[in-house]
Amino acid sequence: MEKPRFIIEASEAKSLAQSKGLTLTQLLPNIVKSAQPLARVPISKFHVAAVGVGISGRIFIGVNVEFPNLPFHHTIHAEQFLLTNLSQNKETQLQYLAVSAAPCGHCRQFLQEIRGASDIPLLITNSDSSDFTSLSQFLSHPFGPHDLLPKHVPLFLEPRHNDLSLLDLEAEASIDDDSIAGSNGYNNNNQLKIAALEAANESHAPYSESPSGVALLDSSGNVYKGSYMESAAYNPSLGPVQAAIVGFIAGGGDGAAEYGDLVEAVLVEKEDAVVKQESTARLFLSSISPNCRFNVFLCASNNNINKN
Repeated sequence: MEKPRFIIEASEAKSLAQSKGLTLTQLLPNIVKSAQPLARVPISKFHVAAVGVGISGRIFIGVNVEFPNLPFHHTIHAEQFLLTNLSQNKETQLQYLAVSAAPCGHCRQFLQEIRGASDIPLLITNSDSSDFTSLSQFLSHPFGPHDLLPKHVPLFLEPRHNDLSLLDLEAEASIDDDSIAGSNGYNNNNQLKIAALEAANESHAPYSESPSGVALLDSSGNVYKGSYMESAAYNPSLGPVQAAIVGFIAGGGDGAAEYGDLVEAVLVEKEDAVVKQESTARLFLSSISPNCRFNVFLCASNNNINKN
């Protein structure tokens, strides 16, 4: 089975548009339609696809993902999937956005975490119009990062490092460059822990100051990282285990990756976090992959560690 694709490289996107006699933005509705079957929607049966063009010219795809037997707030919306896909592939800016249906209020709010969100051109492909409009037309009086944060604070998609270290310093120090091998550079439990720490250091959590990260290991030895991503409105935030699931779906398996293929998970979060992920991540993983081992390790800011 051919593996589903959630990224189209810039050169291929350009060639594909030219072959159809279209501009890159005119191509997006076609990609949205072809991406909708990739949605995992066993509850609603309502397939949503979101497609974005990054500053690099690459095209990114996101779809909605639902999980039976779990509360709805564990659901991953297509726009959240898309932004996570952008972030995990180091794309720093979203230039155009096309969605199969108008973004719900949840996603309109989540998109505010991007700098200049109000000006992002947005196309709803199931409407009668083929014209892009700005995101501000869908959320005309936004509440967002500008209401809570200093202007210099990095927003979502912008590079950041949260300056965290594991409290288990002996385990962290035992990993050196020579020991890194295997798929994605991780070959043992310590390295899975380090992958989760890397995700925590990339976490966008400026409101609670409670960054966290998850690393998932599948039965083939592949590692998928996910960073906690907060919203200024709090509720649309995306947990680190859901973010890691985005990486698993987008890059895992043979195109039919099953959650049961996940064999181990590591969560890294701050010892003194006011927002804790352990309980909800444990519930989530026990539901979708009951045999997946789950471990939690604590971290702290290097400033706090140095003080001690």
